[in-house]
Amino acid sequence: MKKLIITAALSILFVVFLFAQTKKKPVAKAKSAPVAQASIKNGEQVYKITCIACHQKDGGGVPRLNPPLIKTSYVNGDKTRLIQIVLKGLNQPIEIEGEEYANAMPAFAQLNDQQIADVLTYVRNSFGNKASAVTVAQVKAVRAKTK
Repeated sequence: MKKLIITAALSILFVVFLFAQTKKKPVAKAKSAPVAQASIKNGEQVYKITCIACHQKDGGGVPRLNPPLIKTSYVNGDKTRLIQIVLKGLNQPIEIEGEEYANAMPAFAQLNDQQIADVLTYVRNSFGNKASAVTVAQVKAVRAKTK
């Protein structure tokens, strides 16, 4: 009987030892889709050609004329509204963070859908902003409704 108990105890210890030695494979965590670096890089070029004169190199804008692009609800909020502003321009004063900006923004409908998606993705991920990318499909959909 003693031999049976000792054998059973050793068997249990052996099984526990085996399980303790096997490494569990790490489970890959679902990551949120990183913003495409190519889109940001291309968007920076569009920004330098199209936007920098009014919104400035640092995205700070010009007081009372051209609004900043730094951490505002216009930039980090509703993508549709942001796309519409680029496509149709903005011809009325707007208030951002308690300050009014009165300079009209021309429409940039001549930019293609990729350029608009890239520049808005750049702006939404620059100047301290951290927001999701704007896709070509989103621009295409807004452009179709805007016509």
